Amino acid sequence: MNSLLRHKGWTWGFRTTILLYFVVLIVLPILGVYYNSFSLGFKNFVESISDPIAWKSVLLTLRLALIATIINVALGTMIAWVLVRYKFPGRSLLNSLVDLPFALPTAVGGLMILLLLGPGSLIGGAAEALGLEIVFHQPAIVIAMVFVTFPFVIRAVQPLLEELDPSEEEAAYTMGAAGSRVFRKVILPSMAPGMIGGGMLAFSRALAEFGAVVLVAGNIPGRTLVSSVFIYGEVESDNPTGAAAVSIILLTLSFLILWLINMAQMRGRRS
Repeated sequence: MNSLLRHKGWTWGFRTTILLYFVVLIVLPILGVYYNSFSLGFKNFVESISDPIAWKSVLLTLRLALIATIINVALGTMIAWVLVRYKFPGRSLLNSLVDLPFALPTAVGGLMILLLLGPGSLIGGAAEALGLEIVFHQPAIVIAMVFVTFPFVIRAVQPLLEELDPSEEEAAYTMGAAGSRVFRKVILPSMAPGMIGGGMLAFSRALAEFGAVVLVAGNIPGRTLVSSVFIYGEVESDNPTGAAAVSIILLTLSFLILWLINMAQMRGRRS
């Protein structure tokens, strides 16, 4: 079997299949977005991305995605720490539930948030009594983004904690270092690559979220209209050029983030 796989014909066939898969499912759709953005000329592209509603939706998406990422980095790191360092009843179940946002359709996640925090719910009603507005306002968008990007930081930090040599911590304690100093000097540097990489992936994913957000945002231009929902509205309004122009901004940001993650990983392997 190994000799068959090493045959030049098989090798060429595998490579060709992979390249075709990559070109048809990834490269061509991306090129199509860029083509549609500039199909009516560069001036029309500039006008599309300069539209106040479009630009505000992009800025709002960036701001809320950043907030969701910060929350995810903090909570995700703590959850990864608990899952790795502590043993308790239900630990395996909790570890399995971490990946639930990957398995659920994002629209189901949005519905869950709507039912849990909506005006007719117990929590939503209590929040309204306190003067807090959640659903159909920006906090609901952040919650939706946190939900769909929840596993990224946890799954990036977990293996780093598992690979951390306990003797390094023991040596630091033996030398008289306090617990906080051991965490800052020994543990945190080991977790940092996972926190940064997972956070960047979470940010990139939050930028593109649609299914969960569209149900809970309210979609008010300039206040709760995020880029993904704006793009959907432009397509529904028969303006694919305007939708593609905003898509380019998100696409370019995602490319940049993935490139930075790849560069950081390559440097980490070299060091």
